[in-house]
Amino acid sequence: MTAYQEKLLERFLRYVAIPSQSNAAVNTVPTSQGQIELGKLLVKELQDLGLENVKQDEHGVVTGFLPGTCARATLGFCSHLDTVDVGLSDVVKPQVIDYQGGDVVLNEKEQIIMKESEHPELKAYIGQKVIFTDGTSVLGADNKSAMSNIMTALSILVEEKREHGPIYVAFVPDEEIGLKGSKVLNLENFKVDYAYTIDSCALGEVVYETFNAGSVYFEITGVTAHPMSSKGVLVNPILVAHDLIALFDRKQTPEFTADKDGYWWFNGIEANALTCNLVMHIRDFDKASYQKRKEFVSKAVSQVQKLHPKAQIKVRFEDVYENICNNVKKEDKPIAKLYAALEEVGVEAKTYAMRGGTDGSCLSARGVVTPNYFTGAHNFHSLYEFLPLDSFEKSLEVTLKLIETA
Repeated sequence: MTAYQEKLLERFLRYVAIPSQSNAAVNTVPTSQGQIELGKLLVKELQDLGLENVKQDEHGVVTGFLPGTCARATLGFCSHLDTVDVGLSDVVKPQVIDYQGGDVVLNEKEQIIMKESEHPELKAYIGQKVIFTDGTSVLGADNKSAMSNIMTALSILVEEKREHGPIYVAFVPDEEIGLKGSKVLNLENFKVDYAYTIDSCALGEVVYETFNAGSVYFEITGVTAHPMSSKGVLVNPILVAHDLIALFDRKQTPEFTADKDGYWWFNGIEANALTCNLVMHIRDFDKASYQKRKEFVSKAVSQVQKLHPKAQIKVRFEDVYENICNNVKKEDKPIAKLYAALEEVGVEAKTYAMRGGTDGSCLSARGVVTPNYFTGAHNFHSLYEFLPLDSFEKSLEVTLKLIETA
């Protein structure tokens, strides 16, 4: 293990020890106390490194500023504080394994095994040290590996007295449930020329294209009646919802789409004899197609309303985030600098359109060009999440190179 890997691992283990799952059922930002506690730790560490204007605001957003030692562009680095809640334990028990190929026994007691046949991505890391879960939680590399990357880079700059331009950092809550933290980030505390998020992605992956994303909330009210006298009276809101859902192409759902396909996703329902509430996500890379999907929803509601005139159907749209490339181009300086940095540290760039979003989706829409690059981890939002230390270190090297060449 190299010295930089040891630094990264030490921080990573410290950060994942603090549970910080976001909670979609909470309306305030942040949505969990764990994010506050993790932010407090970062505030202390940033202050110990000598950063200025370090603060944690009322939304749990942590920001700080490292004055430059030379004249370079003012850079920003952003990662999120929360980890995803997918119904697993919020207590992370990471383990470092010297991977030599084959299946990985994550938890012998519970017989939780990560099979190489089901996870062929493991083969690329034979002979490397890899951080795995114990099979009872996600690893939290999304996004505490990025947090470790940024904090380790800052410590290297300070401890090794490297030259650097002005640098702002931001650690934001609730990315996993709608980029809520980056939406409330006070840009007066993040006055950068451009920025980078470090989030998700295997070795070499670069993202400056994400979904346009929205949520749709349907509220259906039917008419109740006793079955003995319900003919021509009763309106079952669940069947109204069934008729509505049936209008959407079954082949345009997450399980049937890939690459740059858009989709509809009905992913929430609460119902009884009187009411039925549906939640649907809309995703599309093309902004015009995204708008057409919203228009289709309105037409579908009108069609079902005519079919069930006694029902009340209300629909509400919420735009969640934009495609980064709505606001940036590959030729833009921060993206060109990113490709150059990867080349200089010997990492092959792998550009792909992310079927999701990053805080950069929000920040770019707010006027701060913010592409994304890899942490090195795999299988986010899964008990099979893992992080190879060699890739983790390469991610750090990219961060340091971006600072050096700003």
